[in-house]
Amino acid sequence: MTRETREKRKKDKPDLPMDYARLLALVKERVRSAQYAALKAVNTELVGLYWDIGRMIVERQDAEGWGKAVVEQLSADLRTEFPDVGGFSASNLWRMKAFFEAYTGLEKLAPLVREIGWSHNLVILERCKDPIEREFYLRMTRKFGWSKNVLIHQIDNQSYEKSLLGQTNFDRALTSELRAQAKLAVKDEYTFDFLGLGKEHSERELERALIARIEDFLRAMGNMFAFMGSQYRIEVGGKEFFIDLLLFHRRLRCLVAIELKVGEFLPEFVGKMQFYLTALDRQVRQADENPSIGIILCKEKNRTIVEYALYDARKPIGVTTYEITKTLPKALKGQLPSPREIAALMEGIES
Repeated sequence: MTRETREKRKKDKPDLPMDYARLLALVKERVRSAQYAALKAVNTELVGLYWDIGRMIVERQDAEGWGKAVVEQLSADLRTEFPDVGGFSASNLWRMKAFFEAYTGLEKLAPLVREIGWSHNLVILERCKDPIEREFYLRMTRKFGWSKNVLIHQIDNQSYEKSLLGQTNFDRALTSELRAQAKLAVKDEYTFDFLGLGKEHSERELERALIARIEDFLRAMGNMFAFMGSQYRIEVGGKEFFIDLLLFHRRLRCLVAIELKVGEFLPEFVGKMQFYLTALDRQVRQADENPSIGIILCKEKNRTIVEYALYDARKPIGVTTYEITKTLPKALKGQLPSPREIAALMEGIES
C-alpha cells in the first residue's frame, strides 16, 4: 500500500465517537457468542440424530431380530444417499446403538450427552463404565469446555477418583455455595510428568520447574487458575513472609496459596498455611472476592494425620500430593465415598 493510498483512506475514514472502540468490542463479542450458540445447536442436533438412530436400531433388533448384516447394509445405503455427510460407517452405527443403550432410562444423563461433542461422548462411553463416573466427565466437559485430548488426559489421570478423594476441611470452612466447587478444584493428587525432575529434588527446584512450565502447571491444576506470583511477599508485624505460589481461581473468585513440600506432610504445615490465609484475606483480598484457600502440596501424606491436622482448622485448606512421573493407575475406586455423597457433590458441577 502506497503512502498516498494510506493518506486517502485516512481522509475518507469518518470521525468516530470516543466510545466506538467499546461498541466494536461488544459487537465482536456478540458475534462470537452467536457463532458458539450456532455450533452448540448443530452439535445438539447431531448427537440427537445419533441417539435416534441408535434407538431405532435397538428397537428393530428387539422386535425383528436385526443382525450384523442389516446394520452393514444400512450403513452402505446411508452413505450412498448422503455422500457428503460423515459418520454413517457400520462401526459408528454400532457405537450409536451402544450410546443409546448406555444412557436410555437415565434421566440425569440423557440430557447431558447432547451438551458435549460426539467425539467426547465416545471417549466417555468407551473409557468409563460406571454411570456416576460418566456423569462426572459429562458435567466437567460441559462446564470447562474440555477438548477431546484434555478429556482423555483427565480420564487417564483419574480425575474422577482424585476429585472425590480430596482431603480438605471445606465442609466446615466454606459456605454451602462454595464448598462443592472448591472440593472439585482441589484434587487428592496431581501428576507433573512434564517437569523432567529427578526423583530427588528440593522445594526450590520444584518451584522453579513449575514456573518454567507455568502453562502446563495451570493445566494440570484444572484450567481455572490464573498465576499471581511466586515467592509472593507479605509483611506482618514488620517481618517478611513468602508464599511459594499464589494463584487465583476464576470461578471461585478467590486467591489460592500453595505451599510446596518435597517430603511427607507434617501437622505444623496447617498452622503456617492458616497464617498465610489470614494475611491474604486482610491485606490482598479484594472486597468482591471470596475467602482465600490454601493448598499444601506434598510428596507424601498419611491420610489419618491429615484428617487430624485439618479437624479444627478454621481456614479452608486442602492437603494434596504430587507425582513427577506418570505411574500405574492406583486402585482408588474402592476408597470412594458412597453414591449418595458423590451425587451431592455432582450437584456442584453446574454450568
